[in-house]
Amino acid sequence: MPDLTHGEDADAVNALRSSVMRLSRRLKHQRVDESLSPTEMSVLGTLARCGTATPGELARKEHVQPPSMTRIVALLEAKGLVRLEPHPEDRRQKVVTQTEEAEAMLEESRSRRNAWLASLAAELDEDEWARIRSAAPVLEKLAHL
Repeated sequence: MPDLTHGEDADAVNALRSSVMRLSRRLKHQRVDESLSPTEMSVLGTLARCGTATPGELARKEHVQPPSMTRIVALLEAKGLVRLEPHPEDRRQKVVTQTEEAEAMLEESRSRRNAWLASLAAELDEDEWARIRSAAPVLEKLAHL
């Protein structure tokens, strides 16, 4: 892989970072439930993608400290969005599972954000949209590296 820290490559990296951050902030404003923090929404999204997890596993995936995740899980449980159940193999641990209410809320949130993003994309010409479509898998790969 070439050095991307100089010249036009560095400019492209800077433009990508800046535009992804701005777009992300704008997407965050399209939330369905304003009572949840972005971190709480992120935890629910992780549970939706990965299934049940221990609080420790969630902390690692969300890059927060375990005590912070314990507080987040407690808040989500109090709101009826997750439930704690005994770990199937280690009775000292609990696993966190999202509730049907959380699934419905996440689906509504995804639909709202997708509709908002589609309305922006509708402003692009065909060539611009084709480039975005072809870049989507690469952006997805970057998001998971």
